[in-house]
Amino acid sequence: MGAPALSAEGVRVEIGDKAILTHGDLTLESGRLVSLVGPNGAGKSTLARAVAGIQKPAAGEIRWMGEDLRSLRGRKLARRRAFVPQRGRVPDGVTVVEAVRIGRSPHLKPLQRPGRHDREAVAEAMERTEITRFAERKLTTLSGGELQRVQIAVALAQEAPVLMADEPTSALDLGATVSVAKLLRQLADDGLAVLLVAHDLSLAAAVSDTVVVMSEGRTVAAGPPLETLDHQRLAEVWGVDATVQASGHHTALHVAWLGVDRPHRDHR
Repeated sequence: MGAPALSAEGVRVEIGDKAILTHGDLTLESGRLVSLVGPNGAGKSTLARAVAGIQKPAAGEIRWMGEDLRSLRGRKLARRRAFVPQRGRVPDGVTVVEAVRIGRSPHLKPLQRPGRHDREAVAEAMERTEITRFAERKLTTLSGGELQRVQIAVALAQEAPVLMADEPTSALDLGATVSVAKLLRQLADDGLAVLLVAHDLSLAAAVSDTVVVMSEGRTVAAGPPLETLDHQRLAEVWGVDATVQASGHHTALHVAWLGVDRPHRDHR
């Protein structure tokens, strides 16, 4: 067995004098989908950005395919991982295909023209994300779900073995959310290592091989979704009376919204 695609241990991130992340742990293997979950402010996006090399850690060990993150810079790091931000920039006048071509940047020298393999990588990324049919449309004309697929296509065009997505469904409707979730699961099944930062626990339980739970800047649990997101942990971390349940290919988060039974009112 080789080194995992990504391993992180004891990651700490400080902004000014404040520790935003105190102890983050994470392991990601090829062909697996790992979801980072936790309440707002728990540190999940910070951990993702730290392991991606976007946010500088103050302490801890981060390795990509066994190689220390500190030895990876620029193009070399971009060839290991592709990062899909929570809210990507949408420049005016740029078409879908032009945006996806940007994903080839780590493989091209300055002023180098794309070659045959670059064009093939772009075409394959667009086909896998089902965006070929609107290749010439401007980014500013796309729906939220279409735009998210374009961002994933840009990442796939990098041909990196790890795809990281920071809350890619947070602003999407139900149909687009399901579509993106299926795509990420399929990419993992095809051999990519996929790291998903997610708020939606039922989605994380449905698509993940492993969930990593963050709370107050620390990794507090990691394991199979239904075992890890049990009633006790939902109460301890999110402060709710809830359960995540699965039946076949369906998952649901059952929440005691009001906490107590309310008296029945007859509105006749």
